[in-house]
Amino acid sequence: MRYYPLPLILALAVINTTSCGYHLYGKTAQVPPLMKTITLNSYDPYSKLTRAIRTELTLNAVTLLDATKEQHNTLPSLQILNASESLLIASVLQDGKAAEYQMILSVNAQVLIPGKNSYPINVKVYRSFFDTPRTALEKDSEKDLFLQELRQQAAQQLVRKLLTVSTPEQVDKVLEEKLKKQKSWHLAASA
Repeated sequence: MRYYPLPLILALAVINTTSCGYHLYGKTAQVPPLMKTITLNSYDPYSKLTRAIRTELTLNAVTLLDATKEQHNTLPSLQILNASESLLIASVLQDGKAAEYQMILSVNAQVLIPGKNSYPINVKVYRSFFDTPRTALEKDSEKDLFLQELRQQAAQQLVRKLLTVSTPEQVDKVLEEKLKKQKSWHLAASA
């Protein structure tokens, strides 16, 4: 039996990954026109989480405008309602002391589109770490680092979910376009 040439194997791998909907991590899909310019309101506008969300929105080509100006109340608004951090014991040692913790960051937000409904967005991210009582200073700095990573992951997930919000009119428009394509394809196939 002959060996398959490398280009054929590479082409099959590309076709396989593109057909299953695989996307490269870290890059969000195209920003819908409705979400290209929004306002951001937060329960704590200067928190590290709000800064991470603001940075992630900017990286995804979303323009943020000041929500206090009257002219911007026709724009969609992302409202960060609350965020909570919790620490749970994941495992214990034989002597009853905690050996592993799980940090959970929950973020509740909503998107308000003027003239439409509000769309809730909830994000939860988890991170586990081991507790070593001998290294107290390292534990504090490690916890801060984990919290920073959790905020970044939550911001990425929140922005991904924000960009998938669509109004019923947008859904109808997309469905109409698909139907037109199918009809034109059927007409071309039958001719």
